Amino acid sequence: MNRTYELMFIVRPDMTDEDLDKLISNLQAAVPTAGGAVKSIEKMGKRRLAYTVRRFHEGIYVLLVVEGGGAMIHELERRLRVSEPVIKFLTVRVDEEQKRLAKIRKIRDARKKVSAQPVTPAEGEVAAPAAETPATA
Repeated sequence: MNRTYELMFIVRPDMTDEDLDKLISNLQAAVPTAGGAVKSIEKMGKRRLAYTVRRFHEGIYVLLVVEGGGAMIHELERRLRVSEPVIKFLTVRVDEEQKRLAKIRKIRDARKKVSAQPVTPAEGEVAAPAAETPATA
């Protein structure tokens, strides 16, 4: 069963673009061999960290969205752990959240369709007359 994961990792701020691209391509190459697929890669650039990590106040953020099994995630996390320039990483499973949001969206759309239908008087009923305003002289 394939699951969707977001893998966010932060690398040293002094890392060159070539080295970052090499690290990303190594991770990208590990995904298909472990039976997964890369959905997207987003380089978010250099940002300030909320707190100091390994004496760094800034880091380059990268978001990797992958689809696969637990063994693939285990392998990616192992590679990130042994990679020296990576100062922090976090993996989050997002497919359950996407399913939950789709279910809520479906319920909300069903309610909109019901409320959007015009209300017609039932057979044999007479529509209520509009309130008359008294004329002033």
